[in-house]
This record gives sequence, C-alpha cells and structure tokens, in this order.
Amino acid sequence: MMLMRTDPFRELDRLTQQVFGTVARPTAIPMDAFRDGETFVVDLDLPGVAPESIDLDVERNVLTVKAERRPSAGKDSDVVIAERPTGSFSRQLFLSETLDTEHIDASYEAGVLRLRIPVAEQAKPRKITISGSDSRQQISS
Repeated sequence: MMLMRTDPFRELDRLTQQVFGTVARPTAIPMDAFRDGETFVVDLDLPGVAPESIDLDVERNVLTVKAERRPSAGKDSDVVIAERPTGSFSRQLFLSETLDTEHIDASYEAGVLRLRIPVAEQAKPRKITISGSDSRQQISS
C-alpha cells in the first residue's frame, strides 16, 4: 500500500474530528484510496463545495486538502432544517516515499475531488541484468 498507516489513536482522533469538527480542528473529508496500475488514486467527497474554495498543499510527504462549504440559506432566511455540514473541512495524507509528489494531478467533478499520484520511477519494478564471465572460478571454504 502506498499510504503510510497511522496508529489507532490517530484514527480515533480522526473519527472524533469528523463527528465533532470545530473551527480550530475542521471536520475531516471522507475518502477512498486505491492503486490503478502505476498510479495511486485518492477520491475525496466534497459535495456542494465550490472548486475555488478547495486548497491543496504538499509539504515534504504530507498532502493537505482544505475546503469550505458555505450555508446555502441567506442570513435573513428562516432555516427549518439544517443537516448538511457547513464550514471548513480538512484532511492530511501521509504519502510514502515511493510516490511522486511533484506530479500530482487533481480534478473535481460531481462533488468528488480525485487526486492521481504517480508511483515514483525509483519505486517501480525493474529488471536487473546479470553480467558474467565465461571463465569458471573455484570457490573454496
């Protein structure tokens, strides 16, 4: 797998943050991640988010995704039901050294942000040529 695994306490913190997000700690973004050939694909759910409010940042091997969804009702509206989360959302992915963070491709369609991260050239499998000589040598122990 190309994403580095996290410890259980971090996972518990992520789940708590997802349910009880605050301004200081924004709500997490649900995601799927899989490998498709020589590319690692990450799909992040951001329904109702304007593409211009999405911010992607890579520092070393940490990819940070931030987005903001504003309420659809105006200030003077009388809200009857408000179940859709609004505000800031964020997610950090700790990427392996085997991924090429210089060539990440991002697209946003139907509320899903898709990141395509290629596997680094040095991490791809390759054949190694064996050279030898015709002369035989005796190995003694």
